[in-house]
Amino acid sequence: MSLLIVDKTTDPAWNLAAEEYLLTQRSEPFVRLWRNADSVIIGRHQNAYAEIDLSYVERERIPVVRRMTGGGAVFHDLGNVNYSFFDLTGRKFTDVVLEALRPLGIEGRCSGRNDLVLPDGRKFSGTAVCKHRGRILEHGTLLFNASTDRLAAALKPRPEKFAGKAVQSVRSRVANLSEQLAASISVEDFVAHLASHFGDALGCTPYDYTEADCAAIAALRAERFGNPGWNFGASPACSVANVRKFPTGLLEAHFDLRGGRISGLRIFGDYFFERPTEDFCALLEGCPYDRKTIAGRLQTVATGAFFSGISPDDLLSLFF
Repeated sequence: MSLLIVDKTTDPAWNLAAEEYLLTQRSEPFVRLWRNADSVIIGRHQNAYAEIDLSYVERERIPVVRRMTGGGAVFHDLGNVNYSFFDLTGRKFTDVVLEALRPLGIEGRCSGRNDLVLPDGRKFSGTAVCKHRGRILEHGTLLFNASTDRLAAALKPRPEKFAGKAVQSVRSRVANLSEQLAASISVEDFVAHLASHFGDALGCTPYDYTEADCAAIAALRAERFGNPGWNFGASPACSVANVRKFPTGLLEAHFDLRGGRISGLRIFGDYFFERPTEDFCALLEGCPYDRKTIAGRLQTVATGAFFSGISPDDLLSLFF
């Protein structure tokens, strides 16, 4: 007998914290259905900077959250339905997912190491697995009516800028399941259909979080999944190189990212200056690599003395 959770929250950090809590702090079999608001979810050992278009996700205020399972980076929005199975048996739960889609007229199959695809080979689901003391979590995505445009924009890699050592995500052709249906249904109805099928197939009993559950999940969210130190700081060391042409000169920046912080910044170019560039580089040593923090630090510096005619806002673009 499994316990079935249909989550209402769409906060990605909370939802990823709930995954860890149910895996590591509970022992019962659980089935969970959940959705995230716009977010990028990266694999446990991925380099966040090499997997996303940082300028795009910051401009659109899209959070980046690192999950505890492996696999590649994915874009989530409310048109993406996530499923999770917590169990001790090691059963292949993707078969249960495929069975749930057949009454809707969708024939899918497993492909490769962790994908579910349509007969034409387009991907609609990716899965990942994690184990903790014999307990297994298998979770995955179902693209129902997700924004493929935002997906493509958010996950745009920058190979010319990064020399990282982490595994890059495999880019695949994707498809929304809503486009395969004979009759249109809402994503909420789709979730209800999955809940009903999983309940019948696995003998699930509905479950609501207790106050103790919520408190423990909130603590994990604060400590880890809502913490930039986890989401970005866990990225492996990598190198960044940017070049920008300004009216008063060309600047070329080279720096390393270690633990999500700038290290070893060097700037070259044909610019004019009044103060040594080395002094400017020292001001940014160890600075967290995010637009807001760097912008704040640049506002405290007389950038024109280091780089004649270049404002803090213009200089910020050199780093992204």
